[in-house]
Amino acid sequence: MGINYAEYLKIEQLLSLQKPRSDPEQHDETLFIIIHQVYELWFKLMLHEFRHICASLRGKDLFGTIAGFQRVRSVMKTLVGQLDILETMTPMSFSAFRDRLDEASGFQSLQFRQFEFMLGHKRQSAMEQFPEGSRERTTLEKCLREPSVVDAFHAFLAGEGVALPEEILNRDVTLPTTPNEAVQDAVLELYVKRPEVGILMELMTDFDEGLQEWRYRHVKMVERTIGNKRGTGGSMGVEFLKKTLFRPIFPDLWAVRHRF
Repeated sequence: MGINYAEYLKIEQLLSLQKPRSDPEQHDETLFIIIHQVYELWFKLMLHEFRHICASLRGKDLFGTIAGFQRVRSVMKTLVGQLDILETMTPMSFSAFRDRLDEASGFQSLQFRQFEFMLGHKRQSAMEQFPEGSRERTTLEKCLREPSVVDAFHAFLAGEGVALPEEILNRDVTLPTTPNEAVQDAVLELYVKRPEVGILMELMTDFDEGLQEWRYRHVKMVERTIGNKRGTGGSMGVEFLKKTLFRPIFPDLWAVRHRF
């Protein structure tokens, strides 16, 4: 007899992972746990997809890259939609079990930090949540040294025959992405000469906008739920999150808008 649905998807193990810590159990803690576990699954998928996107960019597979960005943009829309569900939890409901989180915080999400690094938002401070020598710290240190999606995009542009300086193609990949006028010139040239590449760059901009939309909705959800309280991980909470708003992943794609 072949494998069945439950065995293939490990349903029994999956459904055993929701363990509320409140006593007596608070009704909305199960919602809170499930939403965040599902987020981690989506983060896992996006890491998987962006590895494929990087390979497609470096392999000059335009249509494979387009398909990849269509998928991750759809995932971002789903992440935004999940906040609608989480916002059905009132501030009083959350406060009834918030202390059971102890020091647990979204800032400690390894996969989200990997996701940010993969997209070029690299900084040493992001690793401070994880102890020296820990598996998480080692994983992030490795990710810090790897080229980002933006670096793969630069390689793709060069493969399309546009001129990019060596300082871009051989840059220090441990540093965050910054705007560059030479990249903007290359982007504009391909928008004009290669409309099919323009479709890809519009999809990349769509994804970037979707990520900024998710950050905004996340900030407002946190503000709605805990106001100006400090985060459970000791952060400044909403005020810290506000600093992350409207930071583009692909700054050069935004910078050329006024030149069309």
